[in-house]
Amino acid sequence: MGARVMAVSEETGRSRYVVVVGDKEIEINEDVLNILHEYVHTPMSLEKLAEKLGLENWEQAYEFIKKVPAWIIWTPPSLWKIKRMAQG
Repeated sequence: MGARVMAVSEETGRSRYVVVVGDKEIEINEDVLNILHEYVHTPMSLEKLAEKLGLENWEQAYEFIKKVPAWIIWTPPSLWKIKRMAQG
């Protein structure tokens, strides 16, 4: 079972949010937030979410959703980008 992780990128030295599902690590970035925003605001199935995130099946998509903090899911992608740029 993977856990929510805030890791520091070796290349940039910046913190990044990573969610581990099975053997896959999904970094929370603007693209993933756009997918999450679409999932929350439209009738998207877990199967479609898994496909968009590159996961194997709906169960992994469900695990991913359970592990992502609610504040991240409800953060608009544009605000995420601004906050990340402000971090340097």
